[in-house]
Amino acid sequence: MTTPQPADALSRLAPNYHPLPVTLVSGENARVRDADGREYIDMLAGYSALNFGHRHPALVAAAHDQLDRLTLTSRAFGHDLLEPFATALAALAAPALAAPHPLVLPMNTGAEAVETAVKAARKWGYEVKGVPHDRATIVVAAGNFHGRTTTIVSFSTDEDARRHFGPFTPGFRIVPFGDAQALDDAVDETTVAVLLEPIQGEAGVIVPPPDYLGAVRRICDSAGALFVADEIQSGLGRTGTTFACELWAVRPDLMTLGKALGGGILPVSAVVGSAEVLGVLTAGTHGSTFGGNPLACAVGLAVIELLRGGTHQARARDLGATLHERLGGLVADGALAAARGVGLWAGLDVPPGRGSGRQLCEDLATRGVLAKDTHGSTIRLAPPLTIPRADLDLALDRLTDALG
Repeated sequence: MTTPQPADALSRLAPNYHPLPVTLVSGENARVRDADGREYIDMLAGYSALNFGHRHPALVAAAHDQLDRLTLTSRAFGHDLLEPFATALAALAAPALAAPHPLVLPMNTGAEAVETAVKAARKWGYEVKGVPHDRATIVVAAGNFHGRTTTIVSFSTDEDARRHFGPFTPGFRIVPFGDAQALDDAVDETTVAVLLEPIQGEAGVIVPPPDYLGAVRRICDSAGALFVADEIQSGLGRTGTTFACELWAVRPDLMTLGKALGGGILPVSAVVGSAEVLGVLTAGTHGSTFGGNPLACAVGLAVIELLRGGTHQARARDLGATLHERLGGLVADGALAAARGVGLWAGLDVPPGRGSGRQLCEDLATRGVLAKDTHGSTIRLAPPLTIPRADLDLALDRLTDALG
């Protein structure tokens, strides 16, 4: 068998990414610089990991202070920020959750949070709901993106994510996103959870029908199943609300959080929700050496403080109105085939004959704007919630020029 070689013979990186030809060396808020000193407006924000921009002063200060004190204990011991972090995150999330007095289980990456939620839902299903051993099922949506572990790609519909990674983990049923009837038909007595992104990010910022999440909640209640909302990309202010589910006043049993929870400084994730569910994960049944480490908790606490007053959520609503008005104009002019989204988050479809999403992102990079394509003709925009209005307008001007 021939071993694939990196495109650049000098590179020692495995070729699991196809980045734009930009090498970044510094950044502040929505602006970054490359190795040649050229400046760009960051309209991707690390897929929502940089909701508060590059090097937000409060987040950098929290990290610096904690670096001088303690960075890791493992969960073999406690530390002085673990309970304060859990308490603050539980308080932030509680109004958006179905159960009062939620618990917090800290992890590192978003995929770990989703894996944790899957394990907790299954264990709850066996020990509380009474599903027969090894019969638990979880219903998910086509077009989903919840990570790239072996279990998670088992229920992906993206062939790039699945191909040649089997055999796959059983126990998942896939239904069309936004189709409540199909979801209802897939749920039965073995169903322990429905796992969904409230808005599908990787699929191209797909917003569901207005009555969909409410129907999901009713179906779960009727079947005695959990509703697990993956808010890793959509949560923490991106949509103009603290959590996307709040757009429809729907309260899940569990939420998975990540990306922006680490402030763009380090990986921080968590599952937040029902004490009855997360309480089944007793000592020895699940864990993480770095989950809830002191540095992560220090940054996470600072992120929660930024969100507490609602200023960033309001800013996402305000600037989001400008974003979607401008994008709607490009659709009306025929420069875009479609644009959709909410808050400071949008998916754009390039019209046939105008090149691929990748080509548009390359054209934008030459104009000093960074974005990323997904699925052929679609690109995503997710600027920092802290982006100055002038930078947002300038980036949209350059997008208009690139589409001209």
